[in-house]
Parts: sequence; structure tokens; C-alpha cells
Amino acid sequence: MAKNKPKNAFYAQSGGVTAVINASACGVIETARKHKNKIAKVYAGRNGIIGALTEDLIDTGKESVAAIKALRHTPSGAFGSCRYKLKSLEQNKREYDRLIEVFKAHNIGYFFYNGGGDSADTCLKISQLSETMGYPIQAIHVPKTVDNDLPITDNCPGFGSVAKYIAVSTREASFDVASMAKTSTKVFILEVMGRHAGWIAAAGGLASTQDTEIPIVILFPEVSFNKEKFLAAVDANVKKFGYCTVVVSEGVKSPDGKFLADQGLKDAFGHAQLGGVAPVVASIVKEGLGLKYHWGVADYLQRAARHIASKSDVEQAYAMGKAAVELAIKGKNSVMPTVERVSSKPYKWKIGVAALNKVANVEKMMPKDYITEDGFGITAKCRVYLEPLIQGEDYPPYKNGMPQYIRLKNAAVKKKLPGEFKP
Repeated sequence: MAKNKPKNAFYAQSGGVTAVINASACGVIETARKHKNKIAKVYAGRNGIIGALTEDLIDTGKESVAAIKALRHTPSGAFGSCRYKLKSLEQNKREYDRLIEVFKAHNIGYFFYNGGGDSADTCLKISQLSETMGYPIQAIHVPKTVDNDLPITDNCPGFGSVAKYIAVSTREASFDVASMAKTSTKVFILEVMGRHAGWIAAAGGLASTQDTEIPIVILFPEVSFNKEKFLAAVDANVKKFGYCTVVVSEGVKSPDGKFLADQGLKDAFGHAQLGGVAPVVASIVKEGLGLKYHWGVADYLQRAARHIASKSDVEQAYAMGKAAVELAIKGKNSVMPTVERVSSKPYKWKIGVAALNKVANVEKMMPKDYITEDGFGITAKCRVYLEPLIQGEDYPPYKNGMPQYIRLKNAAVKKKLPGEFKP
């Protein structure tokens, strides 16, 4: 980049949002503002990469220092997100031509994409524009996913807070069921997110500790569902404790490889549209054991719960945004900042770097030695991994009993290109 004429940056959020993705946005914008000699302005894409394709840009420079700072404690995606995956250059050159047109028109030389696995793939493709189409751009992926399934990084920003929410909710709901079990509900089923990886479901296991023992059966996507073994485990818990809590991942599969919750619908990425496995499991409990049950679906609640966010998660989310800008300033391209665990007790971590071609389209599953031999619980090794990620509280400011979150102006940048582009 020419020193006398700094380029602008494009930042966007992608995929399912989290309780801390805006902390990463805060890290990107605040850090960029400290390096005006390298990055002139930070434009955000309204609704992710769609904002770049349609030239629907947001001028973050119109936001006050206080407003950007408030992003750190505000959940969801402040600039809007999307589920949209760029096809290959061979399949849709039209999109790449359009991106270059927009980037040129607005003097954009830095691209920061905040998302999960599919977003890493999009960022990788953008990073290759320099080579394939002769447009100079540095693309840095800012990691985010509640599923915790990105490779190389020890954990993903967004996961720690979901894990904390699920662990706390599992414990609280279990106390409720225990109090009613004598004459009423004996089984509570909590459905959590996790298409292929059972990290979030595993967090439910943290609810039970030596000083607060709770009978929990976890159903992981990595373990094929065995109805007979499952019913036997629930029955044994009810007979011993009087009740049982079941934490089930949305991605649990039957022995034939089909999702228990697959209704034949697809999402925007072409993945099976899941959700609704809790009532399926509940019916199995009712038919197999005749026990009274209740079920719940954490759904958006688990990833939107900023009020109970993990402090370590907030700190790491901000650090990833900050590190992304620092990597770009150093001339890096096609990389992603990562969390490297130094030690678990005491918990210490540092920032690392991963090449995007090693991250895109790779899913990190639960290691076998993190799941107990019966397939229904977490091991001590898994607990050592998970516990630091839910440590600490980072409460947002409250007013009249309600958390105070920021809504940005999101002032539009004046368009410079003629006509409209439809992705």
C-alpha cells in the first residue's frame, strides 16, 4: 500500500451471529482508527458480503468513540449478517468482477470477514483476487462460530458464551426437574445447536460437578444414536436420582446416518435445515419408558445471551478483531488469527496465525477421548478443555433492570457505481 495514500477497509459479519461477534467488530474498528496512516476508513457491509456485492456500505466513521466501544457488550450482528457463499471464480466470475468494481470505486484494499467455516472459504476466495484478477487486496478472516468447529484455533469466539449459557441452563433446569420429579416431570430434554460437532452439547456436561451431581445424558452428533442404550441410560438415572436431564445436539444421527431432526428442508448453504430433535427424543422417552417429560429448544437464546457471556470469550473475540487489523498492517494476506492455549490451569492463551487454505471447509469434531465410553457424557480431559472457556463474567451495563445495548446509525456510504447488482 502506498504510504501517502492509505487504503480503506471493508469489514462484514457472516453466518449465524453470536453474543460476542460485535466485540470482534469493536476490535477491528478501534484498532484501525489507531492506524490512520495505514487504514483511512472502515466501511462495513450491510448484511455481510451482500453489502459488498450490492455496494451497500456503512460508514463506521460516522459512529462515535462511545458507540463503537459499546459494541463490545452488545449481542447479535450490528451491521447485519447473511448466509451467502461465493461460488468459485469459474462458476461465477460475474460476482468477482463486481467485487473488484466496488473495491476500486471505494479505494478498498483490506477485507475483514468475521464468520465461521463457510466464511473462511469466502475470505480465501477474496484473498486470491490479487493473483487471479490482478486486484491488490489483503483478506483476513476473523474467526467466529458458536459451533467451535474451526480447525487450528484452540477455540472459536462465540463458543465460550454459548457453552456458559448451556451449562448454566442445564444446571438450573435440572434443579427445577428434581423438585418436581416425585409427582410430575421426570425427564427434561434440552436441544442445543451443533450440526456435526458436539461441542455445545458437551458444555451441558459442565452442569454436573462433584459438589453438585446431576444425572445428565448427552447425545452427540459424533455418536450414532442407539435407542435401546439411550432408554437404558435414562431409565437408570431416573431410578437412581428420581429424574434425568438430556442434552441433545440438533445434529444427532440415527444408525443409518440420517439426522433425527431432518425434515427434508435445506438452508441457504445447502445444508439440512435442522431443529426439532427435542420432541423426537421426548416421544422416544414417552413410548419407551412412559415417563412424563418436558423439552425445550435453546435456539437463538443460546447465541444471543450477552447478559451471561463468558469474560474469556469476550476478551478473545475483541483480541481476534484487533489481531486481524495488525496482521493486515504487517502485509499479511489469506490468514486468520487464532487462539493458542498455553496452559489450562491456570488458563493462559496467546494469539497465533493460521493459513486460510488450512481452515476453509474443514470441521473440527469432538475428539474421541473427550466423550465417555458409553457415549453419553464428557471425560475429565474434555472438562479441563471446556472449563476455562466459560470463566468470568462480563456483564453489560443495566438500566431499569434491562441490559443497555447499542444500535448504530449505520449511515450509508454514497454509491458511486451505476445501476443495481442482484446476487
